Amino acid sequence: MFLLCLIDWGVKMGSIIWSPVLSPFWFSLLGLGIIIPIIFMIITRQRGAFFRLIAALGLLAALGNPSFEFEKREPLKDVVALVVDHTGSQTLSTRSEQTDKAVEAVKKKLAALPNIDIRIIDVTDTNEDGTLAFHALQRGLSDIAPERIGGALLITDGQVDDIPKSIEALGFHAPVHALITGYEGERDRRIELIDTPQFGLVGKDQQIRLRITDPGSSAPIPVTVKRDGQPIASGTAVPGKLITLPIHIDHGGPNLIEIEAEPAASELTPINNKAVLNIEGIRDRLKVLLVSGIPHPGERTWRNTLKSDANVDLVHFTILRPPEKQDGTPVNELSLIAFPTRELFETKITDFDLIIFDRYADLAILPPAYFGNIVRYVRDGGALLIAAGPEFAGSESPAETPLRALLPAFPDGDIIEHPFLPRLTDAGKRHPVTRDLSGSANEPPQWGEWTRQISTGNFSGTAIMSGDADKPLLILRHENKGRVALLLSDHAWLWARNFRGGGPHLDLLRRLGHWLMKEPQLEEEAIRATAQGTRLIIERQTMADSVGPMNVTGPNGQTQSVTLQQTKPGLWRAEVNPGALGLYRISDGSLTAFANLGPTNPREFQNVLSTPEKLAAITAATGGSVRRLAHHQEDSLSIPSILSLNGNVRYAGNDFIAFRNTGSSTILGLSLWPIFIGVTGLALLMASLLTGWLGESISVRRQPKL
Repeated sequence: MFLLCLIDWGVKMGSIIWSPVLSPFWFSLLGLGIIIPIIFMIITRQRGAFFRLIAALGLLAALGNPSFEFEKREPLKDVVALVVDHTGSQTLSTRSEQTDKAVEAVKKKLAALPNIDIRIIDVTDTNEDGTLAFHALQRGLSDIAPERIGGALLITDGQVDDIPKSIEALGFHAPVHALITGYEGERDRRIELIDTPQFGLVGKDQQIRLRITDPGSSAPIPVTVKRDGQPIASGTAVPGKLITLPIHIDHGGPNLIEIEAEPAASELTPINNKAVLNIEGIRDRLKVLLVSGIPHPGERTWRNTLKSDANVDLVHFTILRPPEKQDGTPVNELSLIAFPTRELFETKITDFDLIIFDRYADLAILPPAYFGNIVRYVRDGGALLIAAGPEFAGSESPAETPLRALLPAFPDGDIIEHPFLPRLTDAGKRHPVTRDLSGSANEPPQWGEWTRQISTGNFSGTAIMSGDADKPLLILRHENKGRVALLLSDHAWLWARNFRGGGPHLDLLRRLGHWLMKEPQLEEEAIRATAQGTRLIIERQTMADSVGPMNVTGPNGQTQSVTLQQTKPGLWRAEVNPGALGLYRISDGSLTAFANLGPTNPREFQNVLSTPEKLAAITAATGGSVRRLAHHQEDSLSIPSILSLNGNVRYAGNDFIAFRNTGSSTILGLSLWPIFIGVTGLALLMASLLTGWLGESISVRRQPKL
């Protein structure tokens, strides 16, 4: 009995730790060897069996080496998270003032509660996913054990975009409450984008599907549409009705589309009345016509370069048999096909983005009318490249055809046929076609020589490469809406064959072709603006010696002047941190670019009407509540009483909210008290043996005599 009382007292004060003096195997074997015979005695009702069982258990307990473990604990404060929404929608109307007043009132009420540790967690909109209040809550409590969390209180407008779907996803089991800023009956007009393409073919239309919402109104709303800052459409839209807008993709590269609805009276904000999207214009398989004249080694270089570009659809003809050739070969034995001049240069000429004449000689294959078609084709926006060989300096030169009206230079009759090193001109060092060509940074350039050049007299346009005696080697020219390039050598293929080290033929010819086909990144006069985080990167490509300041107009209509610094020949650059998110217009008076800082359509402002409905499910599941701070703008704030409760299922009422009293504590120290050690252990062991002996003696005395 003494042993049982001692154990009961030890359990109440701490816990019992067992450390057997024998291995588990031998301890189990010994226990079975002692207990089984005693159990047999009990079953057969032998006298003294029960008292022997007590003695045996005492012996086994002593071999188990039990100890009382005592813990010294200190109570811990319950952690209550106060999550404060400071995102963009909280700046509307009087929500900021409501938030500040509510935070101060809640802090005072929580501070009045004993055993509460307040942890304030601020939520900002430094992301593109809206208000992530619960992500901030989980990060703010990541260093706290879940059993110490007493609950959370959110002060927000209710537009939270990361609400957990279950209590398990919340990460703790404690009440969550929400106090909602804003008022009932708020009005806000907004554009809701339903389907927005990211890419579009140049010259084709893309469909944008959207809806304009304006709760409480059914009147038609004026809408304007702009592309790259220029109005392209206008009309009216019925609130709530799905609208399909056809947008014509005007050019390659970014096409910045703005859709703006007229602001409504007394609405919360006009920010979400505008939607901005960027549609990347791409060309669908650029079509190139390559006409090769006299066969030569460079023909394969042109063909391989054009075929290696996945965006190019190449049509290649080589003139091997001029019409006047008469050698008696039967027609049915000729494997050559007729040159489809009418189809190429009359009916389908406008289907091509670029026409290349490679060492072409006027052999009366094309009548003058077809050359006139080429001239009109270029001036209407097409492109022509002539790669000249020796025939360009003779009587059969394309310069003796109507193409003369397009040529930037004319042959003087001389042909240079000795090695020379191609070089970039001053203009070539600035031009995107030749700037940064591999090997051009050194003097002399680190590439191989060419061995033939066609000499010309005066030229117009821009010479970006020079050859022997600084004579122009590659000349570019704008012709009305189109472009012309004249390469005065047929030896670019030497670079491809690695002659004397070779050279960057692939980059040169590919860039040249894409400049002719009006690739936006190769424009010699351009402003480019890109957004990187909160920074606006402005670049000015120019052939001039200097550039003026850029005028940067922000979404609020304010303009600032930005000075650019030259980073490379022909390339000027600046970085600005304008601060406000939105659409920016960058202009130098003649050229204009647009860039959107931040997300094009911030999720934070897609829906700004305050609502308790979104948080109702998660707060109810945790036993918490959601309520407005004020129902109308003239109402004063209503802050409920705050309590701390033990183990309640419901932590809210009409006029109060409560948090869980966790009863958490921390262990300051541990102490062990072995039971069967020293005099105490000996006494306990002797007491158990004595109990067994006395019990057996008593049972013997009570045995009836015969």
